[in-house]
Amino acid sequence: MTTLDSSSAAESTMEEQPSNLQQPPSAVNHRRGDGVDISDEDPDTEESQALWSSFTNGFREVQSVLDRNRALIQQVNENHRSKNHENMVSNVALIQEINNNVSRIVSLYSDLSSNFSSVFHQRKSETDADYMNS
Repeated sequence: MTTLDSSSAAESTMEEQPSNLQQPPSAVNHRRGDGVDISDEDPDTEESQALWSSFTNGFREVQSVLDRNRALIQQVNENHRSKNHENMVSNVALIQEINNNVSRIVSLYSDLSSNFSSVFHQRKSETDADYMNS
């Protein structure tokens, strides 16, 4: 029976894959219904960079858990094909870990969604306040 270290498979995969997450685009002009152009906050501010870094780290963590699940599923398949009693018994723990990882992924995506929504609404409120004050 082959055992997997709980972090080695995911970590090695993360190191090998280039990040295809990009930095935020430069400031974009939006036109309100009344024809007034409003520029978004400069994306190079510390706050924007910290926010982008937070999202990037969140997505990397999700990818790490997904990679770990891929390795676990492969191990479960190998154990099942072997038809060895010990391997089949170990599948119970592996499948429980997969299930826990899926719950963790759901939680991570929920956090990312909440964070994105909060930032979006906060920035919209700030933009609306700036617009009303001008």
